[in-house]
Amino acid sequence: MNNRKNTTLILFTALLVFLCVLTPAGNLHASRGDNDEKSREKPLAGFKTNTEKRTIELNELISGGPGKDGIPAINKPKFVKPGKAVKWLKPVEPVISLVVNGRAKAYPLQILMWHEIVNDRIDGVPVTVSFCPLCYSANVFDRRVKEKEYTFGVSGMLRYSDMVMYDRQTESLWQQFTGQAIVGDMVGTSLKRIPAQIISFEQFKNIHKTGLVLSRDTGFRRNYGRNPYVGYDDIENKPYLYRGKEDPRLKPMEKLITVNINNISKAYPYSITRKKHVINDEVGGQKIVIFHDRGAASALDKAEIALSREDGSTGVFRRELTGQVLTFSRNDEKFVDDQTSSIWDITGQAIKGKLKGKKLSPVVHGDYFAFAWLVFKPQTKIYTE
Repeated sequence: MNNRKNTTLILFTALLVFLCVLTPAGNLHASRGDNDEKSREKPLAGFKTNTEKRTIELNELISGGPGKDGIPAINKPKFVKPGKAVKWLKPVEPVISLVVNGRAKAYPLQILMWHEIVNDRIDGVPVTVSFCPLCYSANVFDRRVKEKEYTFGVSGMLRYSDMVMYDRQTESLWQQFTGQAIVGDMVGTSLKRIPAQIISFEQFKNIHKTGLVLSRDTGFRRNYGRNPYVGYDDIENKPYLYRGKEDPRLKPMEKLITVNINNISKAYPYSITRKKHVINDEVGGQKIVIFHDRGAASALDKAEIALSREDGSTGVFRRELTGQVLTFSRNDEKFVDDQTSSIWDITGQAIKGKLKGKKLSPVVHGDYFAFAWLVFKPQTKIYTE
């Protein structure tokens, strides 16, 4: 009964926050909770999608509230230097840190949760940076398919509580969690994931001296810095508009660090990684290390993100470097390799010692709610102490 009350309170709070925000044209920005039966019955209204081609049943798609582009993607992102972002972005606030060919950009979740998609370009590589608050899934994709570029928008539909994206060229529907086309002419294709990680703004600013931060100058008026999903990531809660199976191994809202390597999936519960900080492992024949450090706050806890509880910052990397397999441990609140005693930061770079300046290769990973990962990857192995 308490869980139901909590969920009702969360959705009501989200509705109030959303309804208090006006677009430049003065139209109300509908919340996910502002959802009528008519929109649920016809979630594909307004789309020119070829529904004859699909890998799912259409009744798996439900309206999340706003319709097509009701949550507006950012298509012409502007960026500022970290020194300017400190005026509105607090040190503990979580950002998606993306590094491509040595160029670093930060996408604050305080902005992404209101737009969910940013179509961008970094060092010439066209990317789509996506964040689904309902699954806590921050995924970055190369938005090229067979050398052709696509741009993406928010369809307004959900599947297993996960945001469904659509491309503006063919209006095919794509699962944000997997990057796979599920309905439309693009069925049979998948977007390539690009490694990224969630860290605190302070960590990004200190590590990436020449990095850039997504600006609040988005062309939209939103209550950036406020969380419209207050308390949603309470581990005792239930996911919103979720119609999938529940995996009995974990609570649905437990946060996980996850990897899928050579078709082998493994998940590391936050309840373990927060205590251990370092896990040396091998998945799919690849030797990896999981880092979980202090740093980023949750984006879905308090009404003001900067006041939310600390969830920490994470990273996953290959342990093989210059022909040597390293093992890591936690020493005096620092990441240290046992072979050379070099000290490493949360982005996998050696900052002190014999290997100073060396960098571990990042592994594509995610920080997700358990229900979301396990419904798409049910064969996942769960790491235990």
